[in-house]
Amino acid sequence: MTDLSRRTLLKGAGVVGAASTVPAAAQHAADHAPPGLHTRQNTNPNYRFFNAVEAAFVEAAVERLIPADPQWPGALAAGVPVFIDRQLAGPYGRGETLYLAGPWKQGTTEQGYQLRLSPAELYRTSLERIGQSSNEGKTFHQRSGDEQDAFLRRLEAGDLDLGGFSSAIFFETLLANTVEGFFADPAYGGNRDKAGWRMVGFPGAYAAFLQLYTHHGMTFDREPLGMDEHTGAHPVVHTIGR
Repeated sequence: MTDLSRRTLLKGAGVVGAASTVPAAAQHAADHAPPGLHTRQNTNPNYRFFNAVEAAFVEAAVERLIPADPQWPGALAAGVPVFIDRQLAGPYGRGETLYLAGPWKQGTTEQGYQLRLSPAELYRTSLERIGQSSNEGKTFHQRSGDEQDAFLRRLEAGDLDLGGFSSAIFFETLLANTVEGFFADPAYGGNRDKAGWRMVGFPGAYAAFLQLYTHHGMTFDREPLGMDEHTGAHPVVHTIGR
């Protein structure tokens, strides 16, 4: 794992099961991060959905899932918690595209998400249960990196009951939202300074220009372009699905 770069891992969509692989790199990055690299500081804490306790867990957890390294910021510095917070405060969080009217029966893994909870309710219920857990009186964000990784692995394995459903469902949702926030257009709150795009070489909204993306093998050396940069507008709120 130490020979596999984070760029290669994420570019190859190798993020599924990240709690069993990425945390090892996270510990390496934490041990070798250069002075001044912000791995634990969120520069935009004005959350619309998360309370302080919930935010503390999410900020720590996403940083273990996509950790900082000497070249690239981690999920926290890239604004992933802000992305997730905005989505949960909007149509996605309310489950506006989900069927939540029942009847409710036990589903199979192949049927996908089967809970009667909206994504916002899933987060709130799960984080309340997680907030009640402690290790020698320490909450998740106060634990060591190894302890955090062990807890995330338990979530991923479904070892915890988070209110009548497997913790694996919450972990899968958190992991997916973390990856989305790291690579979504910066207009949605994450991918700050287009860090995710720069890491994998994605040009951003330039891909909408036919004369550019039809030229295979062409070297593309422009700065990544976000949606807002076409017009110079900077909306206050962006939520996917609106």
